[in-house]
Amino acid sequence: MVPILHSFIFRSNSADNTDVRKASIIHDPPRQGPIPWALQIRAISQKEPSRLVKSVTGAILACGGWVLGRSATDTGLIDILFEFERRSCLEIYSILIASGLELSQGAHLRFTELCQCTRLGNHDCSEEIVSIDLEVQTFPLDEFAKNVPSPH
Repeated sequence: MVPILHSFIFRSNSADNTDVRKASIIHDPPRQGPIPWALQIRAISQKEPSRLVKSVTGAILACGGWVLGRSATDTGLIDILFEFERRSCLEIYSILIASGLELSQGAHLRFTELCQCTRLGNHDCSEEIVSIDLEVQTFPLDEFAKNVPSPH
């Protein structure tokens, strides 16, 4: 057996040389899911549901987005699921408003954050995918039928 001459082990949180700093442990940032920007957005509109769906989906496609699903109910609720590259966030935000949607306050805040983060980000994120679940409440179909003038 070999005797240990120095059985006392000195541990300190500071370096033994004043010119040397203690190395800090760098943790990896938490991994984002495959779609870091998945937003659920609500809006209202006074437009007829089928026309609104056509105009919004056409505008999304014109901006380079992908419409993954769309539906409308008799109660006037429209749901559109779509994706786009972050580089198009300002165009998508603009076409949603131009199509006659009145976005909720939360939707405006989320879109503003998305556009600011895309524009001012430290890394190139223009090709990242944004997924939006857009829920629009319009008037029920029977309300539109009441307001349509008769052809007589």
